[in-house]
Amino acid sequence: MSNTSNFKKAMQEVKGQAVLGPNVITNALPYLGGGLVLTALGTYGGLGVIAARPDLFMPTFIGAMIAELVLFFVARGVASQGNNTTALPLLALYSLLSGYTLSGIVYLALSSSGVGIQGVGIAALGCGVTFIVGRKIGSNLSEEDGLALAQTVRLGVMALFVVLIGQLLFSVFGVYTPSWLEVAISGVGVAIFAGVAVVDFYVLPRTYTDEQYLPAALSMYLTYINLFIFILRLLIAINSRD
Repeated sequence: MSNTSNFKKAMQEVKGQAVLGPNVITNALPYLGGGLVLTALGTYGGLGVIAARPDLFMPTFIGAMIAELVLFFVARGVASQGNNTTALPLLALYSLLSGYTLSGIVYLALSSSGVGIQGVGIAALGCGVTFIVGRKIGSNLSEEDGLALAQTVRLGVMALFVVLIGQLLFSVFGVYTPSWLEVAISGVGVAIFAGVAVVDFYVLPRTYTDEQYLPAALSMYLTYINLFIFILRLLIAINSRD
């Protein structure tokens, strides 16, 4: 959920701003696509480790998660300073690690008889459709509507983050979320990140210049990765109800 801090930073910068980078999203799209391809490769590698050496997966997963969090803040800081030459390989490595940490939930989806490869495809397709619809809506938001929606979605992201932290803490003590509540949390997560996808097309051109395409690409990347995760969580939860 590193998207939370990224979204708060963008919202703080966008207030009262005119459009700074009318072409920043267009410039960012090749890097967003490249990041998603690298993420798919990282996921494939993680699935290979699970299949061949399941005993190694959890230690490497924890290491990849820590490295991913560190890289996120380092790469975002470097990219925001306009040092694209240095930021690009950092973001590439971040995408690979992100894919590796995604392999756990993808494996769970593939192992579920009700989800399987078609469920992973539905999650990916859902992200693509959200991008198309979000771009159409978000690019045409008025100043008043854009700020209102952005503030609403920001509160939703923060509330969801608190719920997920609570869910994690309960699981540490052996208290697991009932299937109906998991369906509800995952459904809300899908709705919130679909809203973030719309808001991105309003916020990013007002936050970054055309030359700051890498931090814009990172912001969109986080949106669609989180959306993908919550769609998969929703499908898994629906198919595992008692």
